[in-house]
Amino acid sequence: MTTLTRSPRQDAPATQSDERPRRRAAWPIVMRREILVKITDKGFVLGTLFTVAILAAWLGWNAYQAERTSEYAVVTTAADAPMAEALAASATEIDDKVVVTSEVVADEAAAEAAVRDEEVDGWLHREGDGWTLTTVSGEGDLLGVTEQVVRAVTIDEQAQALGTTASELEAGSVVSSEFLVGDAERAGLAQAVGFVMAFLFYLSALVFGMQIASSVVEEKQSRIVEIIATSIPVRHLLAGKVLGNTVLAILQILLYAGVGLIGLSFTPYGSFVSAISGPVAWFLVFFAAGFVALACLWAVAGALASRTEDLQSTTTPLTFLVMGVFFSSFLLDGTAKVVASFIPPISGVLMPIRILEGDVPVWQPIVALAVMLVFALGTIIVGERLYRRSLLQNQGRISLKQAWTTAE
Repeated sequence: MTTLTRSPRQDAPATQSDERPRRRAAWPIVMRREILVKITDKGFVLGTLFTVAILAAWLGWNAYQAERTSEYAVVTTAADAPMAEALAASATEIDDKVVVTSEVVADEAAAEAAVRDEEVDGWLHREGDGWTLTTVSGEGDLLGVTEQVVRAVTIDEQAQALGTTASELEAGSVVSSEFLVGDAERAGLAQAVGFVMAFLFYLSALVFGMQIASSVVEEKQSRIVEIIATSIPVRHLLAGKVLGNTVLAILQILLYAGVGLIGLSFTPYGSFVSAISGPVAWFLVFFAAGFVALACLWAVAGALASRTEDLQSTTTPLTFLVMGVFFSSFLLDGTAKVVASFIPPISGVLMPIRILEGDVPVWQPIVALAVMLVFALGTIIVGERLYRRSLLQNQGRISLKQAWTTAE
């Protein structure tokens, strides 16, 4: 009789060493899936491209406006022609984006008719002791340039009549400027860029966060997560979701920042691009750390809900937190702003803004980043426990206390 024997290879159960490679590779698979799902989503792609198009169009318009030369035609009668000729000759010296041409007409009626019919932009004429520029409704920079030219010509004429010069008449009347808190133009740009950074943080945290929460609750409501949990550790599922969305959010911010900095270089603020690049780099680092922490909390908010309808209540605290970060970025000032720039997650926006404004010691952003990383680590540890213990619970909305104390 022939005895059948089973191969030891068939009988041997899977060892722990056989399982480890599979488990170790689980979170990259989830992360890759999260990225592929998003980059193949037409809504996400079109929304990103639409935002880039708006940003590029706005920067392009500013660059066009900065380089555009305004041309104006002015008429006068023969008696007032010298002043109009002086205006045409000196306008570009006052404003290199303004060009004025002058023309002599027969009389005042012809000059007014030319302006009314919009054949020219203005009629310069003497009226009483001064000069009047008649236009249809006000023509951009023409009035300001005309005022400066008329003033300069008048002072020269009066100086000659008095036997002196215009510079001697104006001696002691020039006011110079000295800034105690930086250059006003740079301060205005810093405020604008700071608002953009705060808005991008708010937008990314809210949009990607809600998507994470919705994804978690949909998998939970459809019971798919129960099947997934039998194949991979739940913490790997969380890590894959968080890291996948973090990568996408950072790439999106990088795209916006790149378009913004390149576009800014073609505007009158191009000289500030190098000064802005450093704070933007700090913002990206702070954003990455802060987003990971918030992404874990959004995943927990999704796990606490058992139905899509429960999301409104579980995500409300996070929505208010993100809104608080956004509004605090431009409402806080002085000492409160300095203190808040060390407190996560608001430090992710306030510290880069303070760096942008200048006069921040190097140690401060380093300390703030260290605190942010500790905050992110703590949030990941707490969030992982809450997520793991609430993900497979389907008895309705789960409280934080229940999630924390529920046995695995």
